[in-house]
Amino acid sequence: MADVSARTRIREGLIQGIEHDEFDACGGDFYARGHIRAIAAVVGADAGMLIGEYDATHPSGKPVTVEELPEVRSRSPRHAKRHRWLAPALYLLGLVTVGFVAIWLTPVTGGSPHAVRSSGVAAARTPGASGGRHPASASAPVSPAPTAAPVTEVTPVSAAAFGPGGRSNGDDPQDASLALSGDPATPWHTDWYSTARFGNLQSGTGLLVDLGRNVTAASVAIRLGSTPGADLELRAGTTLSGMPVVAGAGDAGGNVRLSLASRPRIRYLLIWFTLLPRDPAGTYQADISSVTVSESDS
Repeated sequence: MADVSARTRIREGLIQGIEHDEFDACGGDFYARGHIRAIAAVVGADAGMLIGEYDATHPSGKPVTVEELPEVRSRSPRHAKRHRWLAPALYLLGLVTVGFVAIWLTPVTGGSPHAVRSSGVAAARTPGASGGRHPASASAPVSPAPTAAPVTEVTPVSAAAFGPGGRSNGDDPQDASLALSGDPATPWHTDWYSTARFGNLQSGTGLLVDLGRNVTAASVAIRLGSTPGADLELRAGTTLSGMPVVAGAGDAGGNVRLSLASRPRIRYLLIWFTLLPRDPAGTYQADISSVTVSESDS
């Protein structure tokens, strides 16, 4: 009954009334015929015959009950049971529904109770598997994790002081090689200035290093003095002309590593200071004791 109600969208109480030849709740001839047609379609009965039978017993077009038609009760047994088809039809539909659900839930050897559909579908989903299960060996292959490209540490072969006018007016040129010593106790120093901006005497100062060959650079590591406060640009290229800025740092101090996402081809590096940190004496200067380039093989 519930299944017929769900499939026809007719209330169960109304279906029960129609089963007992009670059509008062249908709301009229038109709706009664519609309900009969819908129920007949679900239970597999002949809708035309049943509607014709309904019309024969309701000539006035007004819904009535069996009790209001005594002449119908005196008819032959075939006519007296004109709507008794509904009860056995509903019962049969219920048996079919229960049987279908039972088959659906019946477990199959080697498979899940809910995996039962048809052998063809199961075989199509899991070729070569029994009972709808995937073989234990059919797990998806795991792709190996990508490995990072190997890098090589490159130490510059020489260093030179570099000023606004080039190598001719750089700071502390005689000690420029100390920038590659690797010893923070003996670094190369810029000249000292009265302000962080070089006492307004110039725009900056720097150190030019030569790697000795062209490399594909992944990063540059620079060891500055321990006091932060230095702003710097890193310019690079394969020649000394037109070296673009490839990285930069602000308020830097100690060990600084600058990543070069563009992986430029370089031979020369210019570490150019645009702001100096304060030293213990109250003046301003920067230190460098180590420069290393990571060369990418990719």
